Amino acid sequence: MTDKPSEGSSISDEALEKFLQDAERAQDSVPKEPSARARMVTERLRQQDARGELPAGWRTGPAWQEMNGRGPRRRRIWSVLGVLLAVAVAVIALKPSAVLSWLPGGSRDEPSAAPESPLAAETARPSGAPADAAGLPTRQRPFAGSPAEPWAAGAAAIEVPKAKAVGGVSAAAIRTGLRLTKDFVVAANLDREVMYGAEPKAALALVDPLQKEYLAELRSSLRRPTEKNDPAWTFTRFDPDEVELVGTEVKVRGRMTVEPGDGAGKALIRADYTFVYALAEVGGGNEVARTIVRRIVEVDVSDPAKYQGTAGRIWVSAIDGEVSNDDCQVGGDGRIHPMFQSDLIGGPEPSGEVVDPYDRSRKLDGKSRDCGTVSRT
Repeated sequence: MTDKPSEGSSISDEALEKFLQDAERAQDSVPKEPSARARMVTERLRQQDARGELPAGWRTGPAWQEMNGRGPRRRRIWSVLGVLLAVAVAVIALKPSAVLSWLPGGSRDEPSAAPESPLAAETARPSGAPADAAGLPTRQRPFAGSPAEPWAAGAAAIEVPKAKAVGGVSAAAIRTGLRLTKDFVVAANLDREVMYGAEPKAALALVDPLQKEYLAELRSSLRRPTEKNDPAWTFTRFDPDEVELVGTEVKVRGRMTVEPGDGAGKALIRADYTFVYALAEVGGGNEVARTIVRRIVEVDVSDPAKYQGTAGRIWVSAIDGEVSNDDCQVGGDGRIHPMFQSDLIGGPEPSGEVVDPYDRSRKLDGKSRDCGTVSRT
C-alpha cells in the first residue's frame, strides 16, 4: 500500500500516478530491507543523534615549520555526512512516498530557494557557532543544510578594511599590504585552475623573492609533496580525476585585521577566512559533499625606510589552517580528498575531540592530533 499525499498538495493526479508507478518499479529492483551493515549504521546514527553526537573525522598536519620564526600547519578533517545520505537513500527506497514532500507543491522543512541577499560581512570575532540549517545538498542547491548558504561568495566576500597608519607604518603601505594580501588569499583558495590542481603561479608571484627559503619550500612541496611538506597546507587543491566542483560559487566568510607588529615600523595583517567548497565525484552521480577550509594568513608590513622588502610583494610570516572533510587515510600528495558515502560507510571509526568547522569563534590551537570528529559539514 502506498501512502497518500497530504491534503492541499498541488500535485496533479497524472503526475502522482506516474511517480507511484516509477516508485513501485524502483522497489522491485532494491532489497526489501536494508542490509545488516545499513541497519548497523542506521542504529548507530540513531543512538548518536539521540545523544547529539553525529561524529566525523579530522586530523592536523605536522607542527609549525620554521618560516621566519613561524610556519604553516593545518588540520585535516573528514565527515560522516555521507552516511546520513546513504541512510536517506535507503529510506526512500523502502518508502517512496517519503519523497512526495520534495515534489512541487509538497511540504518542506527548508526554503525552496537560497536567500536572496548574502549575509552581512563579518566585522569581529563571532561569539559562537552559527545555527544549524535544514536540508541536504543537491547539485541545484549544493549549500543546502549548511550555515554557509547565506554567505557571500568568491573574491567579493573578502572585504579589505579601511587603511590607516599602524605601528609606524603609513596608511599607504597598509593599503597596499591589504590589497596584496587579498590577492594572495584569492589566488591560493579561489583560483579555479588551482582548485583543479594547477600550480598556484599567481600566489607564488606575490611572495617577496627575498623569502628565498620559504619560496623554495613551497615550490619543493608542489613538485614533490610529502606529509611534512604538503602544499595543501597553503593552497586549496583537489584531484580533477577524483572530484569536480559543483556550480560556480565558493562560499566565503571571514575578516582582515591590522595590528602593530613586532617592533617599531612594523604592522601585521591577519586574514582569517573560511571557504566552503561543494564537490561531486567525477562520474559519481548526484551526491554532493562539502569540504570546509579555514585559512589564517599573517603578513608583515614594514616601513621601507627601515626594513628591506620588495615593492608589490608580501612577506608571509605565518599560515595556519584547518580542513574539514579530507580523507584521513590519504595525505602528503598535495591534494584535498573529500569523502563521500561509499568512503564513509566502509571507513574507520572516527575518534577524538568534536569540533564545528563553521564555528569561527574558535581559535586554532595547533595541537598535533590524529583523525578526530567534526559535528557537521
